[in-house]
Amino acid sequence: MSMIVPVILAGGSGTRLWPLSRRLHPKQFFNLWDQRSLLQNTVERVRSLDASHRPLLLCNHDHRFMVAEQLRTLEVEPEAIVLEPVGRNTAPAIAVAAHLLAARGLDPILLVLPSDHFIRKVDTFHHVVETGRAWAEQGHLITFGIVPSAPETGYGYLRQGTPIEKGADVFRVARFVEKPDLETARAYLASGDHFWNSGMFLFRSSTYLEELRRHAPSIFSATRQAVQGGRIDLDFFRLDPAAFKACPSDSIDYAVMEKTDRAAMLRLDAGWDDVGSWEALWQVGDKDEDCNILRGDVLVHGVTDSYINATSRLVAAVGLQGHVVVETADAVMISPRHCTQEVKRLVEILKEKKRPEADVHRRRYRPWGVLEVIVQAPRFQVNRLTLRPGAGISLQKHHRRSEHWIVVQGTALVTRGNQQLTVKTDESVFIPPGVIHRIQNPEKSLLEVIEVQTGDDLGDGDTLRLEAPLIP
Repeated sequence: MSMIVPVILAGGSGTRLWPLSRRLHPKQFFNLWDQRSLLQNTVERVRSLDASHRPLLLCNHDHRFMVAEQLRTLEVEPEAIVLEPVGRNTAPAIAVAAHLLAARGLDPILLVLPSDHFIRKVDTFHHVVETGRAWAEQGHLITFGIVPSAPETGYGYLRQGTPIEKGADVFRVARFVEKPDLETARAYLASGDHFWNSGMFLFRSSTYLEELRRHAPSIFSATRQAVQGGRIDLDFFRLDPAAFKACPSDSIDYAVMEKTDRAAMLRLDAGWDDVGSWEALWQVGDKDEDCNILRGDVLVHGVTDSYINATSRLVAAVGLQGHVVVETADAVMISPRHCTQEVKRLVEILKEKKRPEADVHRRRYRPWGVLEVIVQAPRFQVNRLTLRPGAGISLQKHHRRSEHWIVVQGTALVTRGNQQLTVKTDESVFIPPGVIHRIQNPEKSLLEVIEVQTGDDLGDGDTLRLEAPLIP
């Protein structure tokens, strides 16, 4: 029985789950229905598969430390965390995984999974994957067709063809279908031979590369060069930027699956959802007696069929029916449930207006821990820094701002010019403009610091970094 390597694609942006999901902190890193994030649930889902290998993850540079930290808390050692310098869609991403494994002398079955899907019936999912393993070993490229429960217009479809063999429960893919309008989706549902396209795949690594080389040789060559020119950086594998940027951008469906004669489909009925909107999250979540999902500090009266999520303060609602309310420290989004697919338009407007709320939260993840913006004004900013044990910020200096650090929990080791200072709880230190400085956590528990910045340039452009952050 061949080894399975889970290949987890963790580079999505999830704009329809704004304001919780942002470009620099997208939905896969949030816990939306239990104590684990979507990414962590995906990793846990495949960890218990028989003969499964360590997972290989692909993400972009900005998300690398969130990926590493979420794996660390699960005590999962990945095969690799591959950093894509730019997004090039799924066909190149999967090719990178296959080339990297080949360079390490491996030719496993790849189980390709987006990092942000929901699957309620994990045992059923495992059974279908085990069924598909034998067909993948025979050289088929397996995709999973989700048994539809509604005339969904937000998904592409697979049209089921004839069985691969007489009596087999794996089928040829007769056609890949784009997202339909509502009338067409209803016809697909009634036909019984159309299934939602899940974006999950199962195939031998070398088989995929063979078909990619045949049908999309430029992607094959560019991704091979990107891996060959790549390098290890701490816990990550960085692709060669020039080679990967030269790679065409294409999905696996267009580049391979629609052209190959090896495509096959397994039906999957396991309570799957891609959690692509707040409405989808309401559909899959556990509701109270009023059909509400309430998360955080929420107070309601006369509210039904609604989703309300409060992350930083009390949210009170009266008389709502079928609505979504999502509160974060810097934004509140309110929408009827049936309109939540249009939230992505709000993100487009924010980008047009160059609003930071499209990209970042006030809580921002760093290699050393977390920075949370508490107060932001034209000439001053107050931040809360939480440094992990053994971690430290980069050695740096500023020309147009000063910084005042107050330790509120733990002990800090501070570099200030030529001085090394130990700053304990309730003590503080001042860093004038132009002075080289660093704060680090020498202890085995978290260090929490309040940072007050003052000056006429509080942006990253006034930061000269002399040494990299300290990462334990």
